[in-house]
Amino acid sequence: MDEEGIRKRSSTQEPDETPIKKSKSMNLQKEVGLLSGICLIVGTMIGSGIFVSPKGVLANVGAVGPSLVIWTACGVLATLGALCSAELGTMIPKSGGDYSYLMEAFGPIPAYLFSWACLIVILPSSFAIICLSFAEYTAAPFYPGCDPPTVVIKCLATAALFTVTLVNALSVKWASYVQNFFTAAKMVIVIIIIVSGIVLLAQGNTKNFNNSFDGPPLSVGAICLAFYNGLWAYSGWNQLNYITEELKDPYRNLPLSIVIGIPLVTVCYVLINISYFTVMTSTELLQSQAVAVTFGDRVLYPASWIVPLFVAFSAIGSANGTCFTASRLAYVVGREGHMLKVLSYISIKRLTPVPAIIFYGAIAIIYIIPGDINTLINYFSFAVWIFYGLNMLGLIVMRFTRKDLERPIRVPLIIPILVMFVSIVLVLAPIITAPELPYLYCALFIISGLVFYVLFIHFKFSWAQKISKPITMHLQMLMEVVPPEDVSE
Repeated sequence: MDEEGIRKRSSTQEPDETPIKKSKSMNLQKEVGLLSGICLIVGTMIGSGIFVSPKGVLANVGAVGPSLVIWTACGVLATLGALCSAELGTMIPKSGGDYSYLMEAFGPIPAYLFSWACLIVILPSSFAIICLSFAEYTAAPFYPGCDPPTVVIKCLATAALFTVTLVNALSVKWASYVQNFFTAAKMVIVIIIIVSGIVLLAQGNTKNFNNSFDGPPLSVGAICLAFYNGLWAYSGWNQLNYITEELKDPYRNLPLSIVIGIPLVTVCYVLINISYFTVMTSTELLQSQAVAVTFGDRVLYPASWIVPLFVAFSAIGSANGTCFTASRLAYVVGREGHMLKVLSYISIKRLTPVPAIIFYGAIAIIYIIPGDINTLINYFSFAVWIFYGLNMLGLIVMRFTRKDLERPIRVPLIIPILVMFVSIVLVLAPIITAPELPYLYCALFIISGLVFYVLFIHFKFSWAQKISKPITMHLQMLMEVVPPEDVSE
């Protein structure tokens, strides 16, 4: 299959590779409505980050005022980026998100490098960290006064990951119900923290906001690192684009979910940070191991156990949303011929991309085995913004090269230009101000994907096909999956 064929191919399979006959439409079903779309965005974005990572923003900017500005700016950036993604998603209504847009704008090589970096490292690592956060908060009440044993954390994280993967493999509706439930649960703790903060402010607890902009001088590098910490909590703003083919009325529900969901998250994040500062000074917040837990101990005692419980709910909801959307990237990449064909197959009973979900979960488990992978994720997060910037460039380029495409949503051109500029700054500033080898390692890893592309996609050596074909057939029979039907362009 040549490179041009990859771009146009939906899911053509040879008859002898399909031992299981299809008796009904074998495509992902449109099960996700407006409410589920909003819950997916809110539920994926509000994970463990806002409850444990505000000190990362504060540590880089050094004062309350700039910290709140960064949280607000991150929300604005996420909203602008998501609006650009809404134009791309309604212009190219395919699942796979950024992968599909890069494929359309620049061809298979940038799209493949994006899928390579995301599927092998970025997304499964994120999934693993969320499950580890869930495990830490779940185990904490059983080990008062000390850290839970590492083996307990890893076992709980693996159990959570397995459960989330199983639910997503069994049913799209179940995954949506789980997402809606845990989104509602996490909004409970969000509301508790926000209302507590408002009450404390009304009682006059404002001393920590005095001279809130008095702090050390700010550098571009420090601001970018603060953005990294804030944007980690906002990660998930483009996740709905990965399941465009499963959205009911995507031209309406995709932009509405974004316009409602992301500003809602932004308001919650800013108010939560304000609540934190009503009971903690900057120094106390920086010294806290888990900011939300410290807040609960000071404000909600003796009911402070509510905080770790609901933060655990928040984390598992975020893990579910991440699994639901990221597995669709593996599905689309397999469908386009950039990964094993079996990743694009759909369960004949469940109508879910079971192989893609299992693949994503299996890779994520590998990242649970090591001790601490947060440092690795921090260095790979700048790679995400390389591809975000490329997507914005693709949107700008297609305004001139693909005028034939229908655009139900059309954002002002200044928005993708602005987001692309911010992406460039976020990628280059930390490297220029504090160059470190891990940035080089990350870049080399992304480029190394070209080796696999040339060997297995461009040249398609016959020996590789001879190995993969029987494996595909056996996995297909084992999991009772079949190729999807052609997806209309």
